[in-house]
Amino acid sequence: MSRVEIFDPAMCCSTGVCGPSTDPELTRFASAVFSLEKKGLDIKRYQLTIEPDKFAENSHVSKVLHEKGPDSLPIILVNDQIAKIGEYPSNKELASWFDVKAEELNEKPRVRLSLNIKKQ
Repeated sequence: MSRVEIFDPAMCCSTGVCGPSTDPELTRFASAVFSLEKKGLDIKRYQLTIEPDKFAENSHVSKVLHEKGPDSLPIILVNDQIAKIGEYPSNKELASWFDVKAEELNEKPRVRLSLNIKKQ
């Protein structure tokens, strides 16, 4: 079973839907990660702004950041080995690492909102 770790650049959220414009690549990737997590597979994301210690603790990530700087992010590790630098993996790559079908990674997270509006 594969273990994948994603070391994201500094950003306000991992979905790409915050801020003035939506990044379709981040949205695609967040949906794929959601689908893999829902299956109980070992995939973790770390954001530089939230968990800088994870970046410093990992010798592979720390070395890349020292040599190439923060523009090298995201850094993707598969089973503790660097698999990609500077771009997110495709759904096909994720599927091959976890031995699932790429089509299984297209599920979108659903958020249910509940509003309690009181008349005044």
